[in-house]
Amino acid sequence: MKVLAKNRRASFDYELTEHLVAGLVLTGDEVKSLKSGFGSLKGSFISLRDNEAYLTAAHITPYSHASDKAGIDPTRNRKLLLHRRQIDSLIEHKQAGLSVVPTALLLGGSLIKIEIGIGRGKKRYDKRETMKRRDTERDIARQLKR
Repeated sequence: MKVLAKNRRASFDYELTEHLVAGLVLTGDEVKSLKSGFGSLKGSFISLRDNEAYLTAAHITPYSHASDKAGIDPTRNRKLLLHRRQIDSLIEHKQAGLSVVPTALLLGGSLIKIEIGIGRGKKRYDKRETMKRRDTERDIARQLKR
């Protein structure tokens, strides 16, 4: 599957333990816009209400060649296509204090999918440790390159 958009903050802000792939209800113009690379998951999250899951605050720029660009809301809520068992599992994780965040938009054939990560939020010292580990790995890679 090809990655169309990635939420890089998700892996930095959360310790993701489980991943799930879901379908996404989109209009034709939104699909064309995502395939052109005009989608962003920055600041987006998964909301659960009425036993349904929604992608909230994801920005998909209106397609440039669309006939009705004025009536399109780029940050509207988009319904996720999940089985009942999967939605129940997400609700249980939320009640247990875990976070459900979108990590990537994927293109599988002609279908747009979303990868969801389930995990616990990191503390500030965990984030510093992650940055320190990333810096040391980068330094080691530079030394090996020379």
